[in-house]
Amino acid sequence: MSDRGQQAPTPTGPTPSADTPDQAPVDHSPAAGDVPFEITADDGHSAFRLTDAESNDPTETAGNRKVRTVVLSSLLAVALAGAGTIGWFGWTVNSERHTTLSTPTKIGALTLNDSEEATATADYLQTALSAEITMDKAVGAVYTAGDDKSVLFFGGTTLLWSPESDLDSAFTLVSDDQSAITGLKEVDAGDFGGTMKCGIAKSSDGDLAVCGWADHGSLALAMFTNRTDSEAAPLMRELRNAIQTRS
Repeated sequence: MSDRGQQAPTPTGPTPSADTPDQAPVDHSPAAGDVPFEITADDGHSAFRLTDAESNDPTETAGNRKVRTVVLSSLLAVALAGAGTIGWFGWTVNSERHTTLSTPTKIGALTLNDSEEATATADYLQTALSAEITMDKAVGAVYTAGDDKSVLFFGGTTLLWSPESDLDSAFTLVSDDQSAITGLKEVDAGDFGGTMKCGIAKSSDGDLAVCGWADHGSLALAMFTNRTDSEAAPLMRELRNAIQTRS
């Protein structure tokens, strides 16, 4: 049989036109009912979205901005308050740290007792204070005012970050098994500022009024014989005004 009678089969479908594209584009956009994919938290609420959906509610956007403004304003106020506190503390420390203590021969009605016994007592007290709180320089003195009203003073200069706490520690020098300070209370510290406290040291040998001051540059204690704590407080301020100086 001859091959001339054989013909290729004719396609049954419509013949594509030259103007028709080879393949129609596939539409990958989501249908009207589709929603962006979300990851949901255990409580059933949406934890976060993989697509950044924009809110069409203008009030919600304004509310979010208002919340952010309030939060930022609060943080700024806290930061400024903290900076102000730190600045004030630094200024206070710097203004009080350069302090010197001296023991004048006369303070009001008080006269410095330079006897050997008084000097030994003063040396003992300032050494005991330096053992409790490290001092750059320590001083001590015994003053008398006649009628058996003496004052035992001891103190020192150094940089103190917590004056009140250090003053409380210094009071333990006076309070021991044989005596205890009672009625310790804050009193007016005077023009130098800082903190000042007074109380009564009770012992078998008799009661003593005890006062002490502390600031960021100095700390001192004084014991007053035959005086109440209310009498000792103004005398302690008088001692401080005569003994303490700042550069």
